[in-house]
Amino acid sequence: MAVTDTSTVAAEYAALTGHCGLVDRSERGKLALTGLGAIEFLNGQVTNELAGLKPGEGRYAAFLTHKGKMLGDVRILAVGEDPDAEPHELLLDTERVALQALFDMIRRFSVGYDVELHKRTLERSLLSLIGPRAGEVATKAFALDSASGPAAGTARPSASEPGWSGPGNGPTGLPVHEHAHLLVSLGETPVHLIRTDVGFDALLDSSAIDSARRALFEAGATEAGEAAAEIVRVEHGRARYGIDLDESTIPQEAGLNERAVSFTKGCYVGQETVARLHYRGKPNRHLRGLRLSEPVEPGAELHLGERTVGRLGSSVLSPSFGPVGLALVRREAEPGDTVAVGEHGASALVSVLPFA
Repeated sequence: MAVTDTSTVAAEYAALTGHCGLVDRSERGKLALTGLGAIEFLNGQVTNELAGLKPGEGRYAAFLTHKGKMLGDVRILAVGEDPDAEPHELLLDTERVALQALFDMIRRFSVGYDVELHKRTLERSLLSLIGPRAGEVATKAFALDSASGPAAGTARPSASEPGWSGPGNGPTGLPVHEHAHLLVSLGETPVHLIRTDVGFDALLDSSAIDSARRALFEAGATEAGEAAAEIVRVEHGRARYGIDLDESTIPQEAGLNERAVSFTKGCYVGQETVARLHYRGKPNRHLRGLRLSEPVEPGAELHLGERTVGRLGSSVLSPSFGPVGLALVRREAEPGDTVAVGEHGASALVSVLPFA
């Protein structure tokens, strides 16, 4: 196991929670869809509603097997010049571990649609601004003028449908609602500035990443690593595919229905299972927080009495909350219960999320 410099992580965590930290997430998987049939096609593959998606808007969704199990999750961004027209491109951002499954799904099922698939993982870099002053840093770095109002082509009202996010830009022109985005520039480089739950992401051409990093540091950002960013993610109760979620997970178990699933759209792969569980059943597992008695490596089994009720997913040492983790826990282990963790005497209090 790699040795972590706890003092460095603590300093980076302080920036991420008190100011603005910059985390390089360029390794994430990135694809693009173009063609007149892109929205129609993708709407039949993912869990959230894409019909009517306009430039500047975004959706978070899952893509599933026919049995309703997750193959991964994806952020979908609609790109185009005219906010009232159809987007000319859909940008897809996913965990690297899920990229191949998403790529294979699109290649397999897009036959007969006017759709072209483009690889963007190496061509595009992703920088995350995290923290309460992320908006200030973005405004300064990308020269957004509060007096000019929202950037052209992005001033659309937010929608009230669960799982939907529209730009709903604030007074500086920054998008307010999660997954909404606007096109800004850094010199001659176009940048998609995307609202997240903890700040903003900047998606740009990989050739410009060094100049973008310099501009963001000059605007007040502090460099931070993935270890510190993972602490923030866990504190906010956001599960990560490949760590907390896998191909055995149904979206409702992970608490994703509100953010990622539409129950009013047309058919999509895995819909029958997802709808049946939502309307008629109860999930066997729930995403829970674990307040650990001591740091424990991910993967440790969780036991309630003699019964195995889950396996530890994310596990971090939070400067604010101590050792905490995330896990899909069987429903008989309710919040307030104490479970045994692993084989060496550790325990955990099952908790509702988020911690922060």
